[in-house]
Amino acid sequence: MRVRCTCRVQRKAKAEESLCCWRAMRVVDLSVPLYDGMAVYEGDPAVRITTVRTRERDGWEVRQLQMGSHTGTHVDAPTHMHEGGASLDEIPLDRFFGPAVVASVTDTVFPADCGLLFYEEVPASCVPLMLAAHARFVGGPLSEEAERLLLAASVVTYTDLVNVEELAGKSFTFYGFPLRIRGGDGSPVRAVAVVGDD
Repeated sequence: MRVRCTCRVQRKAKAEESLCCWRAMRVVDLSVPLYDGMAVYEGDPAVRITTVRTRERDGWEVRQLQMGSHTGTHVDAPTHMHEGGASLDEIPLDRFFGPAVVASVTDTVFPADCGLLFYEEVPASCVPLMLAAHARFVGGPLSEEAERLLLAASVVTYTDLVNVEELAGKSFTFYGFPLRIRGGDGSPVRAVAVVGDD
């Protein structure tokens, strides 16, 4: 008598179910492209991307990247604006992703314990409501004062996000992991939103 291994069958069914779930999801790119000579904030280092090895000459291609830590779509750590604030390598990884919503500066209450993304300029007057909601992270065009207050409260911020308006009214998970820079005050990220099948 042959006994079928139910564990293997269950694992296969679970894998197929997971694959179907992933196929039903959509990934929205929230990042600007990085390129040589792109615009940067006044006073920040220029972006230089140069080819230093070529396939024809060396058998492989390598580019040298020179840019500031706040270039393109990027995340800011508290140390960016505050002496003694946490640097990127000191922040738990779970602060760089999670459930998020597109919020409006006219909202009087924000959802609790999730990320907040905006596509309109965020004034400092919104920050107390964000902190009351225990925002995991905040992204969008933040006023300098709003960013300073959020970072002082150890809430990481994302700048230069694009396509945020596509996410309005949708359920999604945000991902914006930085490079693991020791003592890092900020880092370019490839920010994306994974949108569920609403």
